[in-house]
Amino acid sequence: MTPAGNATFRYSNAALLAVTHIEAPVRVSSARFEDELAPTRRRLRLPDNLLERVSGVVERRWWEPGTRFDDPAIEAGAKALAEAGVDPARVGLLVNTSVTRTHLEPSVAVRVHHGLSLPPSAVNFDITNACLGFVNGIMLAATMVDAGQIDYAVIVNSEDSRGTQETTLRRLSRPEVTREDYRREFASLTLGSGAAAAVIGRADLHPGGHRVVGGVSRAGTEHHELCVGSLDGMFTDTKGLLDGGLPLVTAAFTEANNGAGFRWSDMDRYVTHQISTPYTNAIIEAIDLPADRVPITFAYWGNVGPASLPMTLAAQADSLAPGDRVLCMGVGSGLNTAMLELEW
Repeated sequence: MTPAGNATFRYSNAALLAVTHIEAPVRVSSARFEDELAPTRRRLRLPDNLLERVSGVVERRWWEPGTRFDDPAIEAGAKALAEAGVDPARVGLLVNTSVTRTHLEPSVAVRVHHGLSLPPSAVNFDITNACLGFVNGIMLAATMVDAGQIDYAVIVNSEDSRGTQETTLRRLSRPEVTREDYRREFASLTLGSGAAAAVIGRADLHPGGHRVVGGVSRAGTEHHELCVGSLDGMFTDTKGLLDGGLPLVTAAFTEANNGAGFRWSDMDRYVTHQISTPYTNAIIEAIDLPADRVPITFAYWGNVGPASLPMTLAAQADSLAPGDRVLCMGVGSGLNTAMLELEW
């Protein structure tokens, strides 16, 4: 039975004009984490190289000490506006989608709005939806462009995993830590830092832009307790997430092809949220994706939260040709999934 409501959607006049990313400069290997946790691993009889072998994350990035996490968001936004050739004075919407934050209010968006010198008329706010936030930001921007409410939108994201991972390492080094504790915090060690931004605008004003075609969204909120993150750490039932997320993604993909007529079985690129080797392989197998069209960045960037998908898309941009079809496949704790088709 096809779900009722607004779970599938198409856009008529929205285009991606630019997508950019900023790599955090400090490389932190999984081997370093393994060394720091060696006493705990020996006591719990855990094998060497467990983190890299299980997750596929060889290294991740951190910002330099003292870096404000929202500064790279401003940098990425400015870079995206420059690449799009859009005057900041014409921007009508700014959405920050970062999970990272140092305070509850005001929004992260206000500092980014100020840093980009956007006009007072530009609506600005945060959207937080775990790792799905950036895709949701594009969806909202495209809707507002189609409605004629704005001509241009900027979506930004910046994540800083350093503090969370340092806290996690200290906690897992305590003598009372159990195997269950280690398992629940294992995913925290796969996180990474980075930033991304995108500019969405009117396709009729930018015929060379990349059309935002449409997509599908599905919720599996019965799984909302499987991954819970805070400023101190992220506590995850990794197997439960895979067991709950895989049917959700499969159902959304199947419905889009069978009920909504999107024809996603032969895209030129599938840009997925970057988590780990087991997750990526499971998605590829479940919906029969061609593995050579699924770019991988988690091995050297880690899971950069909502920034991971746009960072991967930005890294792929130069290899895409006009007319190529790209499917952005996002998943966020909660669980929620959304898939968005772009025509390059």
